[in-house]
Amino acid sequence: MPNPWTGIGNPYTKQEVVDRLKATRAKGEPIIAAGAGTGISAKFIEKGGADLIIIYNSGRFRMMGHGSTCGLMAYGDANAIAMEIGEYEVLPVVKEIPVVCGVHATDPRRRMWHWLGRVKEMGFSGVNNFPTHTIVDGHFRGVLEETGMSVEKEFEMVGLATRMDMFSIVYVATPEEAIKMAKNGADAIIAHVGTTVGGSIGVTNAVVSWDHTVKVTQDIIDAAKSVNPNVFTLTHGGPINTPKDVEFILSKTSADGFVGASSLERMGVEDSLTSLTREFKRVPIGR
Repeated sequence: MPNPWTGIGNPYTKQEVVDRLKATRAKGEPIIAAGAGTGISAKFIEKGGADLIIIYNSGRFRMMGHGSTCGLMAYGDANAIAMEIGEYEVLPVVKEIPVVCGVHATDPRRRMWHWLGRVKEMGFSGVNNFPTHTIVDGHFRGVLEETGMSVEKEFEMVGLATRMDMFSIVYVATPEEAIKMAKNGADAIIAHVGTTVGGSIGVTNAVVSWDHTVKVTQDIIDAAKSVNPNVFTLTHGGPINTPKDVEFILSKTSADGFVGASSLERMGVEDSLTSLTREFKRVPIGR
């Protein structure tokens, strides 16, 4: 059931979130999960009909006017930032849809069983693995793997969340990671194909092609479903930016929906504030 004290809203059990997403899928609608870095964003994302809200530490940086990659850097305590946004901004204003907390699973200062307990106690309905080392590659990824900050800790965090009856929606960048996440009980797997293009602080040169995006997304979906045919699969990043882009990727893959952070929260602010300000500036002065 929803919140036993209020009768509505968060926290939901793992199965309750799954059932809600199944209902969305049964209606033939895409599952839309949206990142929110402020309470006002969350409030109107819910009003727009999103199925899930995810709290990322990167959301705070986006709302400061900086790129999402700040969330991967040593610019703050990722776990504490996500918790703070949820506690003081998002959870108090969201009425009904499930809210998920971004968890930096490799943080060596956190006892993950204890931290997930706090996440659950705060009233979140699930977890997401952000910041995630799945999107780190090359030499630095190798260093992380060898020095106690392996992506394996993200898989373990998801397994722990499963045992704690917490819904999990997770990023992966490869089919192999999708398989491991599915084996650890992930309820929804997001094919992350890279940083979102466009806008004032999106990437312009570090981009991937549509052919690559479609192939990687479907390969990840196939891998996840080879373990759990019922797992939800979603798309994210790269050239997938607008509703038309989402329509295209959903037509070319078997994904159930889309996760938007920059493409929903940041782009929405950039476009609407720019247009509205220009309208005010065009108002004639009465003499």
